[in-house]
Amino acid sequence: MSEEIKECCHTNHNATQTKSGEIYTCPMHPEVQERKAGSCPKCGMALEKEFQAIVTNAKEYTCPMHPEIIENEPGSCPKCGMALEAVVAEATQDTSELEYMSKRFWVSVALSLPVFLVAMISDLLPQYVPDSISMLSIQWFEFILATPVVLWAGWPFFVRGYSSIKTWNLNMFTLIAIGVGAAYIYSIFALFAPNIFPPLMQTADGLIHVYFEAAAVIITLVLLGQVLELRARSKTNTAIETLLNLAPKLAHRIGKDGEEEDVSLELIHEGDTLRIKPGEKIPVDGVVVEGQSNVDESMITGEPILISKIKEDKLIGATLNKNGMLIMQAKKVGNDTMLAQIVQMVSQAQRSRAPIQKLADTVSSYFVPAVIVAAAIAFGSWYIFGPEPRLAYAIVSAVAVLIIACPCALGLATPISIMVGTGRAALMGILIKDAKTLERMEKVDTLVVDKTGTLTEGKPKVTSLVIAQGFDEEEIIQYAASLEKASEHPLAEAVIAYAASKNISLEKVENFLATTGKGISAEIKNKKILIGSEEFLNSMGITTSEITAKANILRDSGKGVIFMAIDSVYCAILAIEDPIKSTSSEAVKLLQAENIKVVMLSGDNPLTANAVAKKLGIDEVYANVLPDEKAKIIQKLQAEGAVVAMAGDGINDAPALASADVGIAMGTGTDVAIESAGVTLIKGDLLGILKVLKLSRATMKNIRQNLFFAFIYNSAGVPVAAGILYPFFGILLSPVIAAAAMSFSSVSVIVNALRLKNIKI
Repeated sequence: MSEEIKECCHTNHNATQTKSGEIYTCPMHPEVQERKAGSCPKCGMALEKEFQAIVTNAKEYTCPMHPEIIENEPGSCPKCGMALEAVVAEATQDTSELEYMSKRFWVSVALSLPVFLVAMISDLLPQYVPDSISMLSIQWFEFILATPVVLWAGWPFFVRGYSSIKTWNLNMFTLIAIGVGAAYIYSIFALFAPNIFPPLMQTADGLIHVYFEAAAVIITLVLLGQVLELRARSKTNTAIETLLNLAPKLAHRIGKDGEEEDVSLELIHEGDTLRIKPGEKIPVDGVVVEGQSNVDESMITGEPILISKIKEDKLIGATLNKNGMLIMQAKKVGNDTMLAQIVQMVSQAQRSRAPIQKLADTVSSYFVPAVIVAAAIAFGSWYIFGPEPRLAYAIVSAVAVLIIACPCALGLATPISIMVGTGRAALMGILIKDAKTLERMEKVDTLVVDKTGTLTEGKPKVTSLVIAQGFDEEEIIQYAASLEKASEHPLAEAVIAYAASKNISLEKVENFLATTGKGISAEIKNKKILIGSEEFLNSMGITTSEITAKANILRDSGKGVIFMAIDSVYCAILAIEDPIKSTSSEAVKLLQAENIKVVMLSGDNPLTANAVAKKLGIDEVYANVLPDEKAKIIQKLQAEGAVVAMAGDGINDAPALASADVGIAMGTGTDVAIESAGVTLIKGDLLGILKVLKLSRATMKNIRQNLFFAFIYNSAGVPVAAGILYPFFGILLSPVIAAAAMSFSSVSVIVNALRLKNIKI
């Protein structure tokens, strides 16, 4: 997120939501928002300053099948004609399109049902038609009821069909408009000008058979399909809706005078002090400044384990405070909170396109023109070679081909599964950046994991010191902690915390210099201090051979060892232990059971690295790895034919995460690592990788099922509709049956995708 408020004047211009800050607005026209003081462009009144937590500009809408389409208002996709959806879903869904289609559907049902019944009785059971009712009267009855269905209820389809032809983005509505239009116009001519048709097509009464019932029922069935599809599609966004509904509406803000007031979440600013009572949700991200409690973070992490929170611990907005009173300071508000970032990331992932979508796109680009050609061939074949009445048979078969071959199911096959899959992942505390990542994960056969913070807790502690004769322990700790205070190394905090535990104050550091991956040096009280690996000290001409044996004993037990020298003389080693995460061993075994080779990277000495790997059952280890070497190891494995996922949490992991086929960041790690990765595990637990793997496999299997159903359906439906079975079995597919089949094919694809919400992971 940008750290500055983007300049905005009026609403209704295309921009994203922005961060909190000073806003000037007009008392009479609050929709006018300016970054600077001035006068209202509408009424001329002086603008007044206010603080606004989130500046929400015009919403954006996109198409689930064509995410590259972005519009400023709801409507239809110019490529496929589908209803556009909000780019970022809201807690309360926009159901206007569903209501719009439902209204037309129910009117169509009321008018089409009597048309259909009358047509069926007159065609199949003419003996039940009273003698007083002529066939011409029946045709006029059908015309009167079918016309509002076609011209009013079906009008959106004709508009979209015309638009598709005008822009040459042929789609399902092209076929519906041509098919229904052909049947209706043919029937109009048959009713009003029967004499223009050949005598062989006329009945004894001089009438021509009409297809008003087919046109009306097709529109009704297509509307039914649209209603069912819109309802099913709305269920694919339940993940985002669930996330959005997690945030509380109000917060208890404590003012500088100690007075407490309930304020809307939008009015909370960074630095505000808030009270969270037992049983209430935490309003925004921040830190505990007073109190102690247990917090349920399952809505974010997916794990139902209560987390103890005390002073200085981090709090995540929307999580649940269980049993204690907490006073917190807000650190991230508005769109900077973890919940907002999750919603944004899930929305982006759901709009992204998987590589497998290219297959459907390629087929769809040729499919509609091919169907129109197939309909023309069917029409010509029946008109030239078919039995009498040839024209009627030709129109029926051509309309059936056009209607049954609508490619909506083909276009929905991939994006619907991606939407459901990424939404399901978010509810488990797993953020997947895009569809490409989800598809690649299925093919991963090698997982490279960084040791510190990924396999281990990432909270190292100094467990012991070995001090050379003639040096003072307190002085050693003071110098080491003072030097590490200026360092960003993961082990620095352990040394600083060790000094704090012994109430040792820190000294001023001068001429600080860090050698990446090796060590640091500086001057304290005119003494030159070196801290780092044994190789680092040796490269400076400092002998450490006298202590190597003791260091190796510590390494064999899985502890890291830091060497220290003062004025070019070895003075001490610090033994540091980073506990292995409780779930790491189980995760490694389960991943290996899924035929995933696990490789460990570590900057530690080989003895320490191998000791940790042995405890976890990891066979392949790269030790003494410098930050810039991690990406090279990834590339080496890829060159050997492996599909590599990399899991890490630090700044130095970012290049490797970017180089891997799939980068997996621990949510407990740095922003740089998370930004470089395709997957973020909010809880920072390796078991999440197993869930991602299973979800990827299930999603890709689901997509292939959808594509198979869509391809088979269209491949079999078109020739049957064209009349290929007629010479052998006398079967000619009715356009009405074709419309029903077409409508339910799209719904079946969506229903199949929704199964991903219930799979066991």
